[in-house]
Amino acid sequence: MNTQVMINLPNETYYQVEHLAQLTRRNIADILAETIQLALPPLKLRTEVEPPVSTLSNVAVTALLQLQMKPEQDRRLSLLLHRQQANRLTRPERYELLVLMQIYQEGLLRKAQALHEAVKRGLCPPLEP
Repeated sequence: MNTQVMINLPNETYYQVEHLAQLTRRNIADILAETIQLALPPLKLRTEVEPPVSTLSNVAVTALLQLQMKPEQDRRLSLLLHRQQANRLTRPERYELLVLMQIYQEGLLRKAQALHEAVKRGLCPPLEP
């Protein structure tokens, strides 16, 4: 099943796609759809759904409170953020930064959910304001 979507592209991007379509004798819409499909799979880093924190054991909830990015991911994220601040990111690095930010944000959300559940269960005191 396909869903039709209307988008506005910068002129330069459209001309690049149009040129590629002419060179390959393909439809512009097909090229755009394929490009999007090829770009998105790396964002699906995990195919399994995490169980809700409320269903986890006390030990598992407490373990989530210590959740951190892998050290190599954390170092790479820091480097890419510095390069972004200096406006020196390459196109592939921008995409890598997007993926790492998604990993960071998902981990932070999971950790916050664990903290909420831990406080609710009396496993740790609430944070001071």
